[in-house]
Amino acid sequence: MTATLERTKHDRYKWVALSNTTLGMLMATIDGSIVIISLPAIFRGIGLDPLAPGNIGYLLWMIMGYLLVSAVLVVALGRLGDMFGRVRMYNTGFLIFAIASVALSVDPFRAASGALWLIGWRIVQAFGGAMLTANSAAILTDAFPASQRGMALGINQITALAGQFLGLLLGGVLAAVDWRAVFWVSVPVGVVGTIWSYRSLRETGERHRAPIDWAGNVTFAAGTALILASMTYGIQPYGGHPTGWTSPKVLGGVGLGVALLIAFVVIESRLFGLGPVEPMFRLGLFRIRAFAAGNLAALLVSVARGGMQFMLIIWLQGIWLPLHGYRFEDTPLWAGIFMLPLTAGFLIAGPVSGYLSDRFGARLFSTTGLVLVAAAFAGLLLIPVNFPYPLFAALLLLSGLGQGMFAAPNTSAIMSSVPANQRGVASGMRGTFQNAGTSLSIGVFFSLMVAGLARALPDTLTAGLSAQGVPHDVAASVASLPPVSTLFAAFLGSNPIEHLLGGAVLATLPAGNVATLTGHEFFPNLIAQPFHDGLVVVFGAATVMTLLATVASASRGRHVRRR
Repeated sequence: MTATLERTKHDRYKWVALSNTTLGMLMATIDGSIVIISLPAIFRGIGLDPLAPGNIGYLLWMIMGYLLVSAVLVVALGRLGDMFGRVRMYNTGFLIFAIASVALSVDPFRAASGALWLIGWRIVQAFGGAMLTANSAAILTDAFPASQRGMALGINQITALAGQFLGLLLGGVLAAVDWRAVFWVSVPVGVVGTIWSYRSLRETGERHRAPIDWAGNVTFAAGTALILASMTYGIQPYGGHPTGWTSPKVLGGVGLGVALLIAFVVIESRLFGLGPVEPMFRLGLFRIRAFAAGNLAALLVSVARGGMQFMLIIWLQGIWLPLHGYRFEDTPLWAGIFMLPLTAGFLIAGPVSGYLSDRFGARLFSTTGLVLVAAAFAGLLLIPVNFPYPLFAALLLLSGLGQGMFAAPNTSAIMSSVPANQRGVASGMRGTFQNAGTSLSIGVFFSLMVAGLARALPDTLTAGLSAQGVPHDVAASVASLPPVSTLFAAFLGSNPIEHLLGGAVLATLPAGNVATLTGHEFFPNLIAQPFHDGLVVVFGAATVMTLLATVASASRGRHVRRR
């Protein structure tokens, strides 16, 4: 009787753990992307022009600050979960996240000070989100038996991935109401989730206390932060160059970051098994083929997925939607709506593939899913910039189905392959690869796109503006501006022509020319071909990364699930 009662309590608890951790992951990932599509409303709300000289940095750090903290701290927080309790760390993360959400929604400043307030509290919010991310998969792995683990992790992880795209939709909807509503939405969820987690979750996994590996933590955090921060500045122009990759500050930051990560690997290798201090990054786990192959595939897919997300937003907000009659002010909302097939694919394939992978293994589903993702990238390469939407939607659905098929089995295989007392650090390592991939995608794909635009955009802009009667010297001056400004104008769903030319120039032109220059179609038509040239490079690179991830996934081999 007692055994039956205990089994009933455990069965009930595992579903409570799944519900709460899924809510936490959904909230963390929605807030990771919700500002991307609502940035125009946020900057208008605080009275700051993001396209003005010197302000692009604020825009980048609104996005990158959250991603950078998530990538840098998630391993350390997972390791601390192994030492002091995964539920304790998770609950604290929920509390920090809720507090930061309140602070973001009551920004008391304007202009640059308002932007710095938002960036600072976004970093605090990311710290709480990293605590949730680092420990949720480990909590579920502890709570569920091996026969149901893939299903549970599938629901949890697919909800997290879908949250990245649901954030885009919510950002568009809420920004149309009030920019503060973008942050208000997390407050009730954060408060309820915090109270619920403190009341319902309990420690069921093993704890393994040991002195903190300070040397490993510091070198890893500093090295990763330097590389990702340097990539942020590498996107911005420097010394007459379209990007900052020739800047000594950027090159020095990347070089020092790489040196610190090399030192980190040396430190961790020497610490392994040599004393009471245990390494934060268990390099020995990479001897497990399923763990190593799964994380490599996750990193490559994360880079490709992040690049796709940003490029699709630019494509829709800056070109396709205006060409189809949508006002620039409305494009953030509609971009989120038109990207729904991608989210639908996640939600359909994720739980199903997670459930089936418990019975038939992870390799078949994860590898097949990546083949579908690669096919979707190839399809996006081939369609015109002004595409028929049903074809575009079908490719997004195919990509979503493929990513859903990959994510759940891959996560389950990674977490099930490690010993029970190392699930927290394994979850943190998995989260680091995923978050670092998203951060890297911004630096890699934006740099590729800016480089592509720099080759074709100046001549196109000069010719297009001159054809509308703009004096050649003015047209050449506008065309010589950094292409990153044009790229971010498209990213924000903005028509920068009126802003760049100014009222004095427009006042000298015929009314018909002014209407053309400031209308829906001139700017999108102008950048369409240069953008497509860059898009070919970006999606070509994403296709190659996905194919490499497919090879890694196929090589994971068979492994025995651990209890």
